[in-house]
This record gives sequence, structure tokens and C-alpha cells, in this order.
Amino acid sequence: MALAGAFKATLKNGKTYYRSSVTYRNKHISLGSYDTEEKAHAAYKVAKDIIANNAITIDAYRMDTPLDFDKFVTVINFRDNNVYIKNPIYLEKTYFSYYLTPSVIFKFDIDDLFYFASHKISRRNGHLWVADYGMQVNLYSRYGIKPHAVLNRDYRFINGDRYDFRYDNIEIINRYTGVYAVKRSVYTKYSARILVNGLYTIGTYDTETEAAIAYNKAADIIKKARPNKNFRQNYIESLSAKEYALMYIKVPISDRIFADFT
Repeated sequence: MALAGAFKATLKNGKTYYRSSVTYRNKHISLGSYDTEEKAHAAYKVAKDIIANNAITIDAYRMDTPLDFDKFVTVINFRDNNVYIKNPIYLEKTYFSYYLTPSVIFKFDIDDLFYFASHKISRRNGHLWVADYGMQVNLYSRYGIKPHAVLNRDYRFINGDRYDFRYDNIEIINRYTGVYAVKRSVYTKYSARILVNGLYTIGTYDTETEAAIAYNKAADIIKKARPNKNFRQNYIESLSAKEYALMYIKVPISDRIFADFT
């Protein structure tokens, strides 16, 4: 007699494996594939226990739990919130948690639920990314954090939790490439710098917009002398093309840039 929740299947090469699934609230939930009937049945039993016992929480998961962790979270969320989400998401009252692992738990605003319900977060060599239309999209870029930005220099998490991506918890300190805030006792200036076989200081400016445009201007000059160099240009959304052009002409940059690259 076949064990409950385990269903025999065959690969194209003829090898046998077992799928596991459970039906709850008229929803057929796949629990994964296993190499033995016993393992598939064990996963099914865990899912049934979760459904029957509200006291089982995500914290109850152990490394030897027969059910895959992502499915463990999915079943608990469905039981508690009556919403089936295939990714390891648990809905809270005002936000949701995304469980990358039992110990790495992201927090996101509810506004992001539709996106992360259908886009899986992955981690490789310390980098966090999401597969989107066949491309690997850096998770941080979704929140305005530049590639190679440095935590607590270019951005910070206000409550100190680097996995809390709720919008109110993210402060972008330096929004533009090559621009760094220089805080004084009563004011803030913005320094523009560019790396070309050493760090060049382009200038210090009253606004980050001026500093960002100064960086672009320096990059354009250097690019003419060094065509093989690639610089990420700053895009200033708040300026029209005409406003940008006028500021580009007027903004001063270091004489050293002209001396070394023209």
C-alpha cells in the first residue's frame, strides 16, 4: 500500500522518485520531490501536523525536519493567514517577513508583497539578487542603493537591522556615484571624487546635485583622454535637460582634472 502523501513518478531516464503533496482548504500544495517514498511521506506528515496544530511556529523548524524549510514557511503562512504564497513569506499585520534561511529574515513593506511573492531572493558569495525576466537584479538596487555602496557611509538601516528593507528604515546618505556628504557642525557640503589610477577630488559643493553633475563633467573629460575607462553617470531626475545643461556649464571642477586629462 502506498504511503499517504507520497506519489511515485519517473524521470526521463527511467529513474523512480516520489513527489509529496497535501491538500488544504481545497488547495493542492506541492511539498517537493524525494528519492524515497518514506521521505516523501515524512514531509507530508510534517505538513499535516502543521495544519492540525496552530502551536507549531516557524521557530520549530530544525535541520533534520523532513519538510523543506521554504515549504514549512509556506504551509504555516497559509494556515495562519489563509493566503497561499509559494515563496517563504509570512504575513504580519503591517509588513511581511521573507525567510531566506531560518536565521536570515528580511522585512518588507506590504507594498512589495506582489513582487516578492513571485520573485525569489537568492544569495551567492554574499550578494543578494532576484531573478527577474532572466536577469539577476541586485536586491539593493530596488531600494536606491548603488552598486558598491558602503553600509553606514552611503546608506544605513535606521534601526540597525540590515535585513529590514521597509522604506522608512532605509536612509540613503549618498545618492549619487562619486558624491559624499561632508557633515559639519551646522551644515553639510558635498564632495565629488573620481577614481582614475588614484582618487581625484573634483571639488566640494553646496548641494549634492552640483556634486553629481561635477562628477559627470569630470568623467566626460577623462573619458575623452581614456576611452577605455567606463564611468557610471549620474542621472538627475529633478532637472530638465535645459537646467542640467546650464548647471553642467557653470559647475566648476578641479584644475587638476584639466591638467592631467586635456
